[in-house]
Amino acid sequence: MKASEIRRRYLTWFEQRGHLVVPSAPLVPQNDPTLYFVNAGMVQFKDIFTGQETRPAPRATSVQKCLRVSGKHNDLENVGRTPRHHTFFEMLGNFSFGDYFKAEAIPFAWELLTGEFGLDPERLWVTIYNDDDEAHDIWRSIDFPAERIQRLGAKDNFWSMGDTGPCGPCTEIHYDHGAHLDPKGGGPATESDRYVEIWNLVFMQYDQAADGTRTLLPSPSIDTGMGLERLAAIKQGVYSNYDTDLFTGLLDTTARLAQIKQGADAEQDVALRVIADHARATAFLVADGVMPSNEARGYVLRRIMRRAIRFGVKIGLDRPFFHNVTDHVLRDFTEAYPELAERASFVGEVVQAEEDRFRRTLDRGMKLLDQQLERVGTGGTLPGEVAFTLSDTYGFPLDLTALIAEERGQSVDEAGFTKALAAQQAAGRAAWKGSGEAAVTAIWRDLAREHGESDFRGYDDLQGESSIVALVQTEEGAPTSSVATLGEGHEGIVVLNSTPFYGESGGQVGDTGFLRSGQAVARVTDTQLSAGLRLHHVVVESGELEVGASLVAEVDALHRDPTRRNHTATHLLHAALRTVLGEHVTQKGSLVGPNRLRFDFSHHKPMTQDELRRVEDLVNEQVLANTEVGVASMSFDAAREAGAMALFGEKYGDEVRVVDVPGFSVELCGGTHVSRTGDIGQLVVQSESGVAAGVRRIEAQTGDGARQWVRGQLAQLRAAATAAKTSPDRLVDTLETILVDRRNVKRERDTLIAQMAAQAAGDLLSNAKQVGDVTVLAARIDGDLRKQADTLRDQLGSAVVILAAERGPKVQLLVAATKDVVDRGVHAGKLIGELAPMVGGRGGGRPDMAQAGGKDSSGIDAALARGVALAEEVLS
Repeated sequence: MKASEIRRRYLTWFEQRGHLVVPSAPLVPQNDPTLYFVNAGMVQFKDIFTGQETRPAPRATSVQKCLRVSGKHNDLENVGRTPRHHTFFEMLGNFSFGDYFKAEAIPFAWELLTGEFGLDPERLWVTIYNDDDEAHDIWRSIDFPAERIQRLGAKDNFWSMGDTGPCGPCTEIHYDHGAHLDPKGGGPATESDRYVEIWNLVFMQYDQAADGTRTLLPSPSIDTGMGLERLAAIKQGVYSNYDTDLFTGLLDTTARLAQIKQGADAEQDVALRVIADHARATAFLVADGVMPSNEARGYVLRRIMRRAIRFGVKIGLDRPFFHNVTDHVLRDFTEAYPELAERASFVGEVVQAEEDRFRRTLDRGMKLLDQQLERVGTGGTLPGEVAFTLSDTYGFPLDLTALIAEERGQSVDEAGFTKALAAQQAAGRAAWKGSGEAAVTAIWRDLAREHGESDFRGYDDLQGESSIVALVQTEEGAPTSSVATLGEGHEGIVVLNSTPFYGESGGQVGDTGFLRSGQAVARVTDTQLSAGLRLHHVVVESGELEVGASLVAEVDALHRDPTRRNHTATHLLHAALRTVLGEHVTQKGSLVGPNRLRFDFSHHKPMTQDELRRVEDLVNEQVLANTEVGVASMSFDAAREAGAMALFGEKYGDEVRVVDVPGFSVELCGGTHVSRTGDIGQLVVQSESGVAAGVRRIEAQTGDGARQWVRGQLAQLRAAATAAKTSPDRLVDTLETILVDRRNVKRERDTLIAQMAAQAAGDLLSNAKQVGDVTVLAARIDGDLRKQADTLRDQLGSAVVILAAERGPKVQLLVAATKDVVDRGVHAGKLIGELAPMVGGRGGGRPDMAQAGGKDSSGIDAALARGVALAEEVLS
């Protein structure tokens, strides 16, 4: 049974039993500040389990893409070396949100495995929590043999979301792969590799407090997770997940590229499996908008990619190959995850660009390793700190560094490497601040539960009557406590039952304006959104605000109107970018305020001037068309069917708002917009730049801001023309003439310098000494040591050049040798090591050139003489 059929049959089976089929969430968590990546099927339902969110369907089922590469779930180093460790994997799950519990979940699992998937009941074992007699009795009630039910402790069979919150016992279902793996038997309690866990049924029935006490939840829930890869192995009659159709095509592709045969060499097979696994993780991460970089999630992706490429190098793949493997991933998974097809070309370009970049880094790392091994000498030990730098900065794994050292008769200080690695990991843990969305402050969640969400009425009206449902005092902008009144001169946050004020979200800044209640006037400096509440940050300018009082809320139109222009412009800009650059472009962030707009988007290289001009033209064509901007509310599914673009990774409700510029742009958006595109006035792009790996940024102006910016640019153009003593229309021609003149002057200067250097070199030749057919020259000079040495070597043929220069109180020494002289035993690095102490310094370098610095100029002449003598000794 192919993996694609397992996915389909699993979802269909639970759908027929009242479960809503829910698409996989992105790998980047939408609602969990504690996770880098989604690592289990329940993550997207976490707020439902904790009671922070409700869902219309009490049952759900999904196939969730997951990643485990950091923190508690770090399987990276085991990938490829065991049959079942992966970074990326798929988790089949069925969930009950206070609906059914153990009595239904256990029979569901039994019927699905033995009925729908036809697993041999005699090969199944079950573990339960030590004191979970209820689970035991349910398993026995469906005639599961008592001798294949094993009780285990909390480490294996008790699950918790964290130190506090929902938790409960679980029952795990294991598959017996046969006595040929371990004839002793004994079941999963023996931890034998013969028994493989395939499904975990978690019974969330307690709420754990900070002191460890547990109380029964009012609505116990079910959370299950079964690895698709493990079930596929069983259904395809293999022991290793890597032998399933989820991996075999990828393994074949890589083996063909490397021109090696699978099964011929154990380490080569490990490399093939690592590359296949990491290609899956890479393709899905990039498709979900994660870009390789040196921080946060991007660093995890870069580490995965570079690890795969390193293994490719080990099996002889010395040219870029990884994009070919990720292309295969995209083809294999498009049916299950259609979004991959939309991003296929983008993923390929990002992967190839990163591999090209890394291979250049590898070359630099190899040069560093050569230098360091040269320095420690034959039989020496490479310091652990150096090995760690090679691993961390240049991507050299410890085993590769050790192999190269061993080939040269040297070793590596592995204990020092481990110490440096541990220090870095400790620093990383200390610096970890969490990731994902900021947790909602408890005070707003409590107010939302008590009063309900704020009713927003600001799409059509900028003024409206309302009443105060809560006042919260603030200290330096942060909420402290609820109060009954807020007096003159005080700052705080006002929550209204309804409001025309837009709370900052979706990149659009919050509204400003005034709240007026009788004699009280409060100036609104900002409006934020949290837990469904509009939070009006105010300064009370006169009178006193009181909970329960009626008031009039007035939005500042001079702030809102240009903000609306900029927001609609970002929609047009998004559509124009996708038209010009390709469908891989997606919004990665935006800032929409009254004074400017900023739009971040996924693209892997700078835009050309022609591309920017085309984007700007497309937007302004829509502005001139003065098209009516349509706004409608509909179900999420209906919006997607209508072609509305959802921002990937954004969390949407069942009812969404669709903003439509007919024939050009359709997006899901809760922000405020102009009525017609002509209201934007004009869009001008001010700049385009990179802000992160694979993320570009456009800053632009609309309306009066665009007019003022263009006026300023024209003023600068006129000023530049005046300075160049020309007119604006002739400025480019004038600058080109100036630049040509400047290049000619530079060329003449360089020629004179070269002539002077040659003359100086000729003068120095009179001091040269002949040792057989090799010229040895030692001299003081005033110019650039390296350039002079290159000139002298070219003129002398076979030569050793020893130069010294005084730089104020400091001394510089340089030794250079031609290649044929190096082959005869002269080593510039060793010579400089002997000479440097004579001028109060130290140094080293390559066999053909080495430099040193010192502080004692009185030793220069002695050092030069000693250098000649040493060269003579080697050459004699």
